[in-house]
Amino acid sequence: MAEEATEQRSPATPRPVRCIVKLGGAAITNKGELESIDEGSLRSACAQLRQAMSGSGDATPGKVMGMDWSRRPGDPADPVVDTDGFRDMAGLGIDTNFIVVHGAGSFGHFQASRSGVHKGGLHTPLVKAGFVATRISVTSLNQEVVRALAREGIPSIGLSPFACGWSTQQRKLVSANASQIIQSLHAGFVPVLHGDGVLDELLACTILSGDVIIRHLAQLLCPKYVVFLTDVQGVYDRPPTDPDAVLLREIEVDDNGGWSVVKPVLQGNKRGVKTSVAAHDTTGGMETKILEAAAIARLGVDVYITKVDTKDSLRALKGDVDTSSDDWFGTVIRSAK
Repeated sequence: MAEEATEQRSPATPRPVRCIVKLGGAAITNKGELESIDEGSLRSACAQLRQAMSGSGDATPGKVMGMDWSRRPGDPADPVVDTDGFRDMAGLGIDTNFIVVHGAGSFGHFQASRSGVHKGGLHTPLVKAGFVATRISVTSLNQEVVRALAREGIPSIGLSPFACGWSTQQRKLVSANASQIIQSLHAGFVPVLHGDGVLDELLACTILSGDVIIRHLAQLLCPKYVVFLTDVQGVYDRPPTDPDAVLLREIEVDDNGGWSVVKPVLQGNKRGVKTSVAAHDTTGGMETKILEAAAIARLGVDVYITKVDTKDSLRALKGDVDTSSDDWFGTVIRSAK
């Protein structure tokens, strides 16, 4: 279990974390196209995150001082860097006490499923090659997410669980050194983690999903709220492609981890959620997301699940969600206490 993972805290303890954000792989990539980023959704998510950090309700805030000073392939000229503008700034003017975790989407899953990395067996050449290929893929996406955040003036730092020494035993997280995450927060950076290939004490290797990472960080750092941005409006009672699917607006979790749908009122089985997982998804898809979100809610931390690039996603990132009103579309998972 994640709660059994060993910890190494930094002596420099940061302020309480405001929010942990999960950028779903299906939300920021085109899952049907190998290693293809949904540039529009990623750009929107980063822009809305900046708005939430700044506390601005204005959809067109003032000038953004970008931090991606690298030349991208195909750029006609070197990047313009406003060093004088940064020197004149008293501060960044944003609350950086956020953590971002992103899924892999069309990055990593293909390589992992083709080679069987998630099943272990690192002693075989195929799995070893697949482990390398998987990490090349997911870390390349991590760099693009960090760059997208940096272009919005968010001081983001990419941190890979493998490089931080995170490991599992029979796919259960047993070692999770959070010292770099805590130190980064203390220094005013936004850590950006991702689902990753990690070493496993019994299987030799496996895949650690971003949803498990978020659950563990929520246990350790107790954020005010957690946001999952996905490619659908929230959690439905059946796959959202079904024309009869109903959006579950509020789910409560009891002390034993059992959960029930509060809003809307369902006939029969109150739990009644059916999920489907893409054939290439090695991390469990929506089912894992719901279970990890329920575990977070048991801690007393509200979890908001909604669609990326909507007014609902901006409100979720700001923590401005009122379940008594019907003007927010998404799913809230919270403790029944």
